[in-house]
Amino acid sequence: MKQVFATLAAVIIGTAAFAGDSMKMAVTTSFYNSGLADILLPEIQKDLDLDVQLLVVGTGQALKLGRAGDVDAILVHSRKAEDKFLAEGYGTHRREIMYNDFVFIGPKDDPAGIRGVPTAVNALQNISDKGAAFVSRGDDSGTHKKELSLWGSAELDAKGFGGWYNAVGAGMGASLNTAAGMGAYIMSDRASWLNFGNKGDLELLYAGDPVLFNQYAYLPINPAKHSHVKTDLAAKLEGWLVSDKAKELINTYKINGETLFVFNAE
Repeated sequence: MKQVFATLAAVIIGTAAFAGDSMKMAVTTSFYNSGLADILLPEIQKDLDLDVQLLVVGTGQALKLGRAGDVDAILVHSRKAEDKFLAEGYGTHRREIMYNDFVFIGPKDDPAGIRGVPTAVNALQNISDKGAAFVSRGDDSGTHKKELSLWGSAELDAKGFGGWYNAVGAGMGASLNTAAGMGAYIMSDRASWLNFGNKGDLELLYAGDPVLFNQYAYLPINPAKHSHVKTDLAAKLEGWLVSDKAKELINTYKINGETLFVFNAE
């Protein structure tokens, strides 16, 4: 796993000089790109004397890090993959923390005509019918998994798409940059889009279908699989993430007056 750590060195948040406890948590690029980590981590450190080092990857890679015991917990957003992870015994449990939604972004002139369509599936059907440029994460992330499931619901298979479909194998921010440069459509989580600075000619064209609901969940790694994981610190962090303070910080985090996440831990 050394290669993974080297690749992610620029986006591991934490400090080697910190004197208190420390743990590693794999989180999605969509969570990191939202900017919420910059709000939560200093408060966690202050309240718990705990340095949480974030390994920023897609959901698929986060689950791989969990299976390998390279992190103490994961924060991801792909329920089917999470359930499989738990069924295999790699996580102790799944705790829902917060949610937002997925949205479709595209050129302001909307050549595929997705603005105002009845459903997310209709939006994808229009893009496919027009052969309009589309950027896919293509990285086995939660966002990518959701996108593929929606193509499936539209009875379309991304493997057979032509040159209009661009699977870039990148995180949310990098994929949005690619879409902006190409003037292409893309599916994003709302938080990453709102915090994205290089919007260019793109705008939010479609949202609101219940199928675009996007739940984030916290899964501690099972010490029965990896005895070295810091179960006590993972539990300590979980307690903070479901606290009233976390609720307030998450619910009041806004960009341009728009809420990015809704706390729903129980």
